[in-house]
Amino acid sequence: MKKSILALVAASLFLFSCGNGDNGANGDVVEITIEGDDNMQFNMNEIEVEAGQTVRLTLEHTGQMPVENMGHNWVLLDEGTDNSAFESAAMNAADNEYIPEDMYDDIIAYTDLIGGGETSTVEFEAPSPGTYDFLCSFPGHPGPMSGEFIVN
Repeated sequence: MKKSILALVAASLFLFSCGNGDNGANGDVVEITIEGDDNMQFNMNEIEVEAGQTVRLTLEHTGQMPVENMGHNWVLLDEGTDNSAFESAAMNAADNEYIPEDMYDDIIAYTDLIGGGETSTVEFEAPSPGTYDFLCSFPGHPGPMSGEFIVN
């Protein structure tokens, strides 16, 4: 009986340490959910991860307004990006979900533009240690819908 219990505990520990398959072979995936609402607010203004981690970020639009009126996305900018220049360029990129094509080199990752009740997920590798800005690039949103992505 003791051997059976010991075997069961050992098997459970092995399975637990292997994970459920969603976290990759090394368990180095961090899952983040950030919410945006009809009041032009994210539910967090700071996200902290480790360099090199795989980040699976899901944006949930918890409001009800359609994408045309209150669209949200989540854009992670590279260090040193001129946020004002990015915001200005984004305003003129309606045909590309407010992601300026000529500034792709300044973007680490971004989600799709979504409306109320929708979600969008992006997966990327966390960059080198530093502090990066994130924002919603829908016109008028970058000010109130922004924050820091801190990589240790």
